[in-house]
Amino acid sequence: MNAEIDVSQVTLKTERLILRPWRQEDLDDLFEYASVPEIGEMAGWPPHTTKGGSQWVLNMFINEKKTFALEYNGKAIGSLGIEFYNEERFPELKEKKCREIGYALSKDYWGRGLMPEAVGEVIRYLFEEVGLDVIVCGHFLSNGQSARVQEKLGFKHHSFGQFELRDGSTKIDDEANTLTREDWEKRNQN
Repeated sequence: MNAEIDVSQVTLKTERLILRPWRQEDLDDLFEYASVPEIGEMAGWPPHTTKGGSQWVLNMFINEKKTFALEYNGKAIGSLGIEFYNEERFPELKEKKCREIGYALSKDYWGRGLMPEAVGEVIRYLFEEVGLDVIVCGHFLSNGQSARVQEKLGFKHHSFGQFELRDGSTKIDDEANTLTREDWEKRNQN
């Protein structure tokens, strides 16, 4: 079952990042990275073409209270959302507390290990502080970078399927992966 989540008062810190709620003053940073074509396409949304479009997304981030801004050296460079997972695709999880995570990172910061660092901290938060049993995470088959992040953090293959874009225009082949609290605890003991 999808657990309730509210990150509007949560701030997490890693060695190099601050994961915090989005703020109105992040609009320029959000537009800067979200307007780059490859970023959204790898996550299933079109590139932002106007600041008005980014404002709509920013308002959604703030109002839904489930998405962290990834701050690096005082700048928002990405997002990490704690989404509702598809309960029909994962019927075996109906008795467990679960959520799905999704993320995007400015192309200027790719290849520095920042996303595994951020996702790793959110995993810790979700298991230790929220008390989730399972975290779901997926990626398009064409997105090897996201697949690698999930592999590094211990996610295991669940199923292949198709992700339908919000506008219903396209379906993209994807892989869904899961990480259980038990597997995460075992990895951290070693």
